[in-house]
Amino acid sequence: MPATQHRTGRDRAASRPSRRSRRSRRSRRSRRSRRSRPFTLWREVLTAYAAPALTAGAAGTATGQPDLALAACTSIAGTSAVVAFLVGAWLRHGGRPRRWTVTAPRGVLTLVLLITTVGAAALLGWFTAQWLPAHAPIPTAPWLERLRIDLPVSAALATTIVTLRWRSTTTAPTT
Repeated sequence: MPATQHRTGRDRAASRPSRRSRRSRRSRRSRRSRRSRPFTLWREVLTAYAAPALTAGAAGTATGQPDLALAACTSIAGTSAVVAFLVGAWLRHGGRPRRWTVTAPRGVLTLVLLITTVGAAALLGWFTAQWLPAHAPIPTAPWLERLRIDLPVSAALATTIVTLRWRSTTTAPTT
């Protein structure tokens, strides 16, 4: 084609992909982005540790509360990571989830696990803050009193997030 001639509409259309192929690429891309990542326990535990450590640590630093900044990386984030590991491992059940955890409504499953973990964490917080100093040679300290609040709150957040995240990656079995 000489340099002085312009391309016709057909020539331009032949040189670029059709609308149909562009649409199909777009729809494939959007389908891929809608799929959730598979449930990976180590990733959930790492997130369960990092998220509260960063947020509570930043809040403790910003408000000038060094005890909150320290608790953020120890009791708050540590509890979240342990609870995320325990709940996630229990839900996965060796890669083969229990039937009722898959078929129960998401809210019911979350509520059952939430009540269980928060109750256990509250008992552990009470035991550590009250019973342990009274029966062992451990002096009462302000950080022990924080455990009565830190443990149940961390357990509640970690349980809710891990359960909902796990449930979003599973499908109900067909009968």
